Amino acid sequence: MAFSKKQKEAMLAQYEQWVQQSEAVFMLEFKQMNMKEIDAFRAKVREAGGQLHVAKNTLLRIALERAGIKDTGIVEGTTLCGIAPAEAPAIAKIISEVTKNSEVFRIKGGLLDGKMLSEGEVKALAELPPLPVMRARLLGMITTPATQLVRTLAEPARSLAAVVKAYSEKQPAAV
Repeated sequence: MAFSKKQKEAMLAQYEQWVQQSEAVFMLEFKQMNMKEIDAFRAKVREAGGQLHVAKNTLLRIALERAGIKDTGIVEGTTLCGIAPAEAPAIAKIISEVTKNSEVFRIKGGLLDGKMLSEGEVKALAELPPLPVMRARLLGMITTPATQLVRTLAEPARSLAAVVKAYSEKQPAAV
């Protein structure tokens, strides 16, 4: 299907917006996909707050060049872009799960904060835990030393109180 110059300019503007305003853009290769597969894939990505679009390689390369990003050969063949406006690990996880045993889809790489990612780096990003879990772990790591310090400082007073209580229970009360 041929696109007019006006349509190509609109597509290029959209690609530039993805590259500049998204936290991450993941690129996949696809072969003989049918609408049922692509709709199911798009639905999963949409639930996580992302988008999935088939891209024109030439226009995507131009958008990358305008953003000052060097294409490392990822934008070749067929390209399906997974757009992550936020929560890049969540979108990467969905993409990794869908492509794991698929003969239709294959991860080519991606773009994260202006840097190109390889296939392995996208899979590593997918292995990261969700943001709330990471925050909870960090909070736990921060509060653990403080909790241990309070216990250490309170232990002598607690021991002394236990000795005084035991002694008072052992001695008969003086009249």
